Amino acid sequence: MGLVGTLDGMAELPTVSLMQPTLVSTPFHRPGWIYEEKVDGYRMVAYKHGGSAQLVSRQGKEFARRFPELAKAVAGLGAESVILDTEVAVFDRQLISRFEWLRGRLTGDVATPPMLMAFDLLELDGEDQRTRPLRERRQALEHLLKGEQLILPVRRLSPAGLEAWKDVLRAGYEGLVAKDPASPYVGGRTLAWLKVKQPHYREGERGWEPKGKS
Repeated sequence: MGLVGTLDGMAELPTVSLMQPTLVSTPFHRPGWIYEEKVDGYRMVAYKHGGSAQLVSRQGKEFARRFPELAKAVAGLGAESVILDTEVAVFDRQLISRFEWLRGRLTGDVATPPMLMAFDLLELDGEDQRTRPLRERRQALEHLLKGEQLILPVRRLSPAGLEAWKDVLRAGYEGLVAKDPASPYVGGRTLAWLKVKQPHYREGERGWEPKGKS
């Protein structure tokens, strides 16, 4: 898989430079942009090569043993090689992602097992997809994941930015990520992806507020 490198001291684990949205303080609308739910979970890159799969966190830690069913689902995708940018999440009965449940504080309101919510496709069958515009990567992602149960495309919101923010507030999501559909996938902080978060989101419930979490 040509686009991946390796991590210092962990040569068996691949890594890519992740695209990071820039936080903005207020909701907005940009004509033609798309708006996605901001999932409250663990950022994870899913790799498939042949019949094997790896789940690697942004910090370079391997999570396939912790989430074996997700690794199995990745390994079963209908392509020889795949790299997905995803978020691992667990959802309640209102289909709100609950970060704290990934840390073991489950309740009777759990509605799903751990899921991979995929928002980008970086490689497919050995071909680097990152230079393609987001709209094309998303189409290919949806085609790849058709019929999957544990790996789903992240939910799209209203195409109007301010209405998308109303979707967030109405549903109780953490926030949204607005994206330029023409943007290539470029590692590092970017202005082609902008995130808006609810202030003080579920404080006291999440159990831990990670610094710099995207």
